[in-house]
Amino acid sequence: MMIKRFVVGPLETNCYLVACEETLDAILIDAGFFSESDALSVFREIESHHLNVKYVLSTHWHPDHIAGNEYVRRRLGVPIIIHKEDAPMLSTGSFLLGFRARPHNPDKTVTDGDLIKIGNTGLKVIHTPGHTKGSICLLGEGFIFTGDTLFSGSIGRTDLPGGSFDEITNSIKSKLMKLPDDTLIYPGHGPFSSIGKEKRTNPFLKDI
Repeated sequence: MMIKRFVVGPLETNCYLVACEETLDAILIDAGFFSESDALSVFREIESHHLNVKYVLSTHWHPDHIAGNEYVRRRLGVPIIIHKEDAPMLSTGSFLLGFRARPHNPDKTVTDGDLIKIGNTGLKVIHTPGHTKGSICLLGEGFIFTGDTLFSGSIGRTDLPGGSFDEITNSIKSKLMKLPDDTLIYPGHGPFSSIGKEKRTNPFLKDI
């Protein structure tokens, strides 16, 4: 599987292009670009590898993770996917921390346990509420995209609409910390990590 990260937007969101190297089918995770220059860097990568993007998938509704959704849908004609709990926030035009995303409706919603197919492989949806009601992580073979649920050395904010410290810590403890230690973490912001490293060094996980 090919995984390419793009750091986009004013909040330096990690946008991921994930592709099956055998079929060249791909998905785009967290298209949080507000500028055309960010979008063009993503599309250059898509075109250079002759990828067939099947979906644009959002780990949650915050504008720094969805701002480019409608642009991608118009340009590629692909469906927008988000967890059902966060879907209503897209149609209202999410506004947060001084940033606004254009109102749009998802084409499909997912729930815990769903499989996002990418060519001959796929990603399993893990519902991890806490940062938002519909926050999700996406589990592959030996790696996981954690959105804004878990970062290197930190966890997602819970002081924003729909946030809950109890929910996010329960999500991390009951779902993420049960993964193998060598599971690679691709977070929504910041550097990569692993489950084992976060167990050992993340100060927010000491008591959970």
